[in-house]
Amino acid sequence: MTDHSVPAAERGTPALEVTDLHVTFDYPRPAVAGISLRVDRGEIVALVGESGSGKTMTAKAAIGLLPSGATATGSVRVDGQEVLGLSEKELTAIRGERVAMVFQEPQTALNPVQTIGWQLRQALTRHRRLTRAQARARAVELLELVDIPDAADRASYYPHQLSGGQKQRVVIALALAGEPALLLADEPTTALDVSVQREILDLLVRLRDRTDAGILLITHNLGVVAEIADRVVVVQLGETVETGDVRQIFAAPAAPYTRQLLAAVPRLDVASRDGRHHAASASDGPTPVVVVDGVTVEHPGSFGSAPHVALSDVSLVVEPGEVVGVVGESGSGKTTLGRAIGGLLPLSGGRILVDGDDFTELSGKDLRAARRRIAFVPQDPTASLDPRFTVAESIREPLEIQGIGDRRSRAARVAELLSAVQLPTSFASRLPHELSGGQRQRVALARALSTDPKLLIADEPTSALDVSVQARVLELFAQLQADIGFAALFISHDLAVVRQVSDRVTVLKAGRVVESGSATRIFVQPATDYTRTLVHAVPVPDPERDRLGRELLPAG
Repeated sequence: MTDHSVPAAERGTPALEVTDLHVTFDYPRPAVAGISLRVDRGEIVALVGESGSGKTMTAKAAIGLLPSGATATGSVRVDGQEVLGLSEKELTAIRGERVAMVFQEPQTALNPVQTIGWQLRQALTRHRRLTRAQARARAVELLELVDIPDAADRASYYPHQLSGGQKQRVVIALALAGEPALLLADEPTTALDVSVQREILDLLVRLRDRTDAGILLITHNLGVVAEIADRVVVVQLGETVETGDVRQIFAAPAAPYTRQLLAAVPRLDVASRDGRHHAASASDGPTPVVVVDGVTVEHPGSFGSAPHVALSDVSLVVEPGEVVGVVGESGSGKTTLGRAIGGLLPLSGGRILVDGDDFTELSGKDLRAARRRIAFVPQDPTASLDPRFTVAESIREPLEIQGIGDRRSRAARVAELLSAVQLPTSFASRLPHELSGGQRQRVALARALSTDPKLLIADEPTSALDVSVQARVLELFAQLQADIGFAALFISHDLAVVRQVSDRVTVLKAGRVVESGSATRIFVQPATDYTRTLVHAVPVPDPERDRLGRELLPAG
C-alpha cells in the first residue's frame, strides 16, 4: 500500500489551536465562554465534560459548521489557518483537506443508496485529481487502512450490508480521504458494543501513529480517555476548567469538577449488588416474575433466503425484586429478548411466563391485562416522549390507556411519581424539549412506573447520557428498585453499568446463552472465552492499568 504518512519533521506542530473561543446565540448563557486548547500532529487530545459544556460547539467551530445564528469570537486555527471569519467557499476548501469529522452515528453519515466504494471515490476526487482507476485503487487502500476485511469486495457493499463497527470504519476512511491534519472524533464509540469499541479505539491509535494526524476526541467515557488520550481538556459550562497530561489528570485532578466526573465513572473493579437473590424454582419460594423457557425467535428471510434466528433456545429466570443484566455484542439478541418478554414479538419456540401466566396462551383482554405488569424504559427518551405532551400528560397517558383511576387519582399519581424520580412538581407543565437528557430519562422512568409494573425492561437506558448524569440516573434506578421492589431486566453493552445495578447476569452471543451467574462471578471469574473477551475489552478509567493491558493484547 502507498505510504501517505506525514514526515516526522511535522510531528509536534499544531493541528488545532483554539484561543479564547466564545460562541453565543440569543440565549442568556453562551454555548462556549472562553475555551482554549491545542492539538499537535500525532497527538490525541480528549475534550470531556457534561452535556452542554461546549464540546461539540468547539469541534463545529473548527470545521466551520456552527449553526446559523451563532456568533463566534476568539481564534480557531486549523493546520495554521484561521477558520473563524472564512466564507463558505473557503471553508469548503479546508474541509477534508485540513480537517475532517468522524460522527457518532455512522448510519446517518453514510448515503444508504450508494456503495461505500462510490462514496469514497466521491470524497477522493473532490480533494485530488485522480483518474477513475486511481480513485478506485485508493478507495480500496483506505478500506484496508481501517481494517475492513476483503476490502476490494466490500467496496461494492451498501452501508446496510455492514455491521455497526464496519460502518464506523468506513466513516473514518472517508475522513482520511483528504489526508487531513486534524480529525474531529465526536463520540465515535458511544453507539458500539464493548468489543467493537475496543477495535475502533485501537484503530484510532494506529491511524494516529501512521498518519501523524492530530485527533480531538470528544467523549463522555473516561475509560476511553484513559485508553487512548495523550492529554485531556476538561470543560464545564463552556469554560476550560483543567488541562494536562492524561496520567496527571487521572492521578491528581486539580479541579473539583474533574474529581466529580472521575468519581461518577462506573467500574468493573467495585463490588456489585449481587448476593441478595438467587434463581429458584416456583416450589422453593415466590412465583418468579419472568420465566423464559427455551425461547426461539426467528425473523423471516427476504427474497427466498433462510430465516434469521435471533434467539435460539434461550432460558432465564427473573425473581421478584431482582435485577438481571443482559450483556453481549451487537446482534447477540439482547433487545430481541426484551421485546419477546414484553410480548412484542411472536415466538418460534419455547414459552414465556410472566407472573405465572403463559404469554403464548393469552389473547385479547387477558393479554392486555398481563402486559400491564411489564413496562419499558427506552434508550432515548427524546424519541419515546411525545413532544406535544407535557410531562404530566406523558406520565398520565399509560393510566388513561389502561383505564386506571379517575382524573383526581391520576393527578395524585403523577405528583407521587415526580417526587419519586426527584423532579419538582412544577415540571409537570413542561414539554420534553424544556428538559435536559437526564431529566427526560427521569420522566421516562416515572412513565414506566405509572401502572405499578412487576417487571421493568430497561434497554440501554443510560448509554446516551454523559457520565455524571448517568451516575445520578443509576442511583435513582437503584433507589426506586429498592423502595418499590419491582424486578428488572437491564440490557446494556456497558458491562460496568450492568455490574453496578445487577444481581445476576446473562451473557448472550449470536442468540444463545453463553453463561449466567452472579454479577461478581461473571465479571471476576468468567467461565467462557467470550465473556473474558468482553470483560477485557472494557476501558478502565486508569491510564497506567489500561495501557498496560493494551500492550498485552495482540494488535487488531
